[in-house]
Amino acid sequence: MNEKKIWLDEVHRESRYGLKGKIIFKKNSPFQEIIILETDKYGKALMLDGCWMTYDKQEKYYHECLVHPALSSLQKISNVLIIGGGDGGTARECLKYKKVTNIDLVEIDKEVINISKKYLTEIGQGTWNDKRLKIHICDGYEWVKNMKNNYYDIILIDGSDPSELSKGLFSKEFYNECKRIIRAEGILATQSESPESFQEIHINIIKSLKDIFNKVETIYSFVPFYPSGIWSWTFASNSQKEFLEGKNKETNSIEKSCDIWNLNYQSGALKMMPNKIYQELVDNQE
Repeated sequence: MNEKKIWLDEVHRESRYGLKGKIIFKKNSPFQEIIILETDKYGKALMLDGCWMTYDKQEKYYHECLVHPALSSLQKISNVLIIGGGDGGTARECLKYKKVTNIDLVEIDKEVINISKKYLTEIGQGTWNDKRLKIHICDGYEWVKNMKNNYYDIILIDGSDPSELSKGLFSKEFYNECKRIIRAEGILATQSESPESFQEIHINIIKSLKDIFNKVETIYSFVPFYPSGIWSWTFASNSQKEFLEGKNKETNSIEKSCDIWNLNYQSGALKMMPNKIYQELVDNQE
């Protein structure tokens, strides 16, 4: 493997987002190219098909914002579904909650999990040995279509940007299936792209969820090495009540375990919708 330090870039339209380090692993799985880059400052980083997925030192900006607004808002969170999440970071944050008794992690590419277990140990930590975590190597859309009604308390969609591999996870048909298998008070959480670098996709995700669920809220924060830096996570529920309010009794202890997220951070992030996104959504309702 290449022992020389190089710049490795994600190219997005006319911009480049790069890290400098040594490529310590590179392989083509049946689904995608997988690269692990080792850097001095940021630790090990995972790239899939030319796109940065995660890296050791700043992954919590992403994983904490996906998981905790949803899980901190429910008292009943025994059954959790994670679609994607092969690096282990989302599952790690879910396992902080003692009331979680079962997590189904559905990942289409087993090589991502195998490589993450070996190289991304700072992210996965003890996640893979926790008996509450069940690994299923299959298509996330197919898993959801074949699951019984009202089964999950939380669904977390931790997938990559839309591509031939993942485009089904951004469809209304998929969101409708998620609504069917989530209980009445449950919450769906999904990464919803950048309002800057993926504006059209971002708006379409929010619009689609608003057409299907009773309550939809989006938070905005930063993932420093993703295209444009600003990112979003959208949460949806069938409930008629307000949600994302930190009602779980474990919330205080969970906050202390986090580097980025707490309820105060969440409160600000819920008010961060760029006006151009807000106006687009308002115009759609009129």
